[in-house]
Amino acid sequence: MEGRPLEDAELVDLARDGDVPAYEELVSRYQGIAHRVAWLVARQAGEAEDAVQEAFVKAYYALPRFRPGAPFRPWLLRIVANEARNRVRSSRRREGLALRAAAADPGGAAPSPEVAALEREDAQALTRALERLREPDRLVIAYRYLFELSEAEMADALGVRPGTVKSRLSRALGRLRAELEASGEVTR
Repeated sequence: MEGRPLEDAELVDLARDGDVPAYEELVSRYQGIAHRVAWLVARQAGEAEDAVQEAFVKAYYALPRFRPGAPFRPWLLRIVANEARNRVRSSRRREGLALRAAAADPGGAAPSPEVAALEREDAQALTRALERLREPDRLVIAYRYLFELSEAEMADALGVRPGTVKSRLSRALGRLRAELEASGEVTR
């Protein structure tokens, strides 16, 4: 199809009618963020990958129940997070692998080696502090700052009211700040 790319709602409608390429386009659009969400919950690459694959299958079969006009991305991320939780629960594997934060785009001129080293140390300290948080805190922080979801999208993805998102994010950031202060690792 020539012209503008189709909106998510249009692709969902087509996929509901059996258009497999339309659903493949949705999978292509959201595979990366779905994998990062699953990683945040499962914290193991293999489990995260399996959760994402299963979540996309479940989402496909749940399309008839998808609320028309609702945003697709938060709905999908909720399915992904639930599937990852179920896998963690059933497998009982709770190994402490490092949380991999999305790589920041440095943009502009390259920093000096000293600044780059300090930024890398700060990023590692932040990653370790995030890893020490409970899953709900990691998710709310990641949804907002790593995946840049709006408050409305976060509310949908978390299954809570928009007002609840603000308070959860505030409390999670407070716990993250306390972890960073307690570790004494942040250089600035």
